Order: sequence, then structure tokens, then C-alpha cells
Amino acid sequence: MARRPLCLIVNPSAGRGRAAGLLPAVEQALRARGLAFRVERTHSLAHARELAQGALAAGEVAVAMGGDGLIGAVAGELRGTDGVLGVLPGGRGNDFARKLGIGADPEAACDVLAAGRERAVDVADAGGATYLGIASAGFDSDVQDIANATRVPLGEGIYVYATLRALRGWRHAHWQVVIDGEAQSFTGYSVAVANSGVFGGGMYLVPDASLDDGMLDVVLTRACPKRRYLANLPKVFKGTHVTSEDLTFLRAKEVAFHADRPFAAYADGDPIAELPVTIRVVPRSLKVLVP
Repeated sequence: MARRPLCLIVNPSAGRGRAAGLLPAVEQALRARGLAFRVERTHSLAHARELAQGALAAGEVAVAMGGDGLIGAVAGELRGTDGVLGVLPGGRGNDFARKLGIGADPEAACDVLAAGRERAVDVADAGGATYLGIASAGFDSDVQDIANATRVPLGEGIYVYATLRALRGWRHAHWQVVIDGEAQSFTGYSVAVANSGVFGGGMYLVPDASLDDGMLDVVLTRACPKRRYLANLPKVFKGTHVTSEDLTFLRAKEVAFHADRPFAAYADGDPIAELPVTIRVVPRSLKVLVP
């Protein structure tokens, strides 16, 4: 079956200009594979959504080349349609590409655009906004605020740096959480609602999260000394943190939560909703090219 033509939706500033620098090699790789494509550069998520709508209307594969926020924005326009998402990692974290097994090299990822298969995956809906990875709020909100404001070129290490800075001034929040209609409360760091289970440049918060099981994975991080929280942090990159007594892992189709002070929930590196927020899974609603 002939592959649909591609519309590359590229954020040139992603990864501190990494995407723009890699684009010529990607274009050459696509030509070498005989793929028909056009390139559209975008500088905002709103513009990216417009471009995704145009690709959908034209019958093209909408290929997002940038960070996870860009991929999530394009996915939001394709979910529930016959459109297909392609992924070329070009940002700092590249967590969705990592979860799909695509890797971090956009030139090599052109093989997936040429010969990959379509897979139907779940997406998460946070008050009407779509995300693919993990939405979290609380301490994670403070970390993301710092990471987004940092101009030091730290690459994937940006989230470790931001965590260390945020921890110094952190005070615990009191949380109200409703899991598929069942209410509970706790005091602690954060609530995270995972679709892919990966965020923060390779942090496997929910190592066994499935992209097509029709469920969300919820992680409650309870109060503990900052030193213990920090000691657990490196384990998240290996997924060995899951035995910690400070973490509660739950599964749900719908999660609602808020805290005793304001927080923005972040997903895929961008603010997605102010609390309170309700998050629902939308099962197998997005088609994506995978190896």
C-alpha cells in the first residue's frame, strides 16, 4: 500500500534550535526513501493545530518534528479521525518517541515514516485539551516553571536541575482526588495522571504503562523528607522507584483533583489546565506510525 504524502510540522526552536539544525538531514533522508513531503514551520501550538487540520484535510500524514508539546498539539487535531500521526523527535525530552520505540534520532526515525505500521493508541483529555504523556501538578508544576524559564543549555538534564531548585522552597500541599468516583485525600508533593508513563526526558514514572489499555495510571506522591524525595529521583530514570512507600499507584478511566492552593497542571512540557481539572482516557482514538 502506498504511503500517504507527509506534512512535516516543524518547530524550528525546539530543543534550543535542535530541530532546525537537523531538518536538512531529515529532508535528505526522506528524499532518499522516496517519500513525498512538504515542510511547514510553526512557532506556536495554535499554528501547529491549524497545520494539522490542513494535513488532515489534504489526506497527508501529519508529522510532528519538535518536542512532546508539539506532538500532543498535533495529536489533539487527529484524535477520533482517520488521520495518521508521524513522529520525528526534535525536542529536549522526546518522551513519546521513546515510549513508541522510535528513539531520539530524527534521521533514523524516517525509516518509521517510510515503512512503519499504524497503531491505535489512547490519548488523555484534560478539560478538552489532549495530551499523550503525563499530566502532573504540584511540585511538578514548580519544576516545569523553572525548566521552561531556564536559558542554560542543559539538554535532558534540565529537569534534574529544575527539581533541585524547586525542592529548596517547596512546602507540601493537601490534595483532594476522585478516582472513578471514589474520593480520597492526602498531603504531599503531587498528583500525576499518566497515559504513556514517561516524562521529564526519560523519567519512567509508570514503567509498565500501556498506550492502548483504555486506562490511565495515577501516581500520588505523599509527604516525605526532601532528602528522601531527592534520593528517589535517580531511580525514576530506571523505573526502580515503584517500591517506594511514598508513592501510591492507581488506575482509572477518569480522575479529578485539586489542591489547597493554585497549581497549573503540565503535560508534555506545557501548561494544560489550571486546577481543579478532570482527566479522562479516550481509548485507541489516535493512529500513529510506529516501528
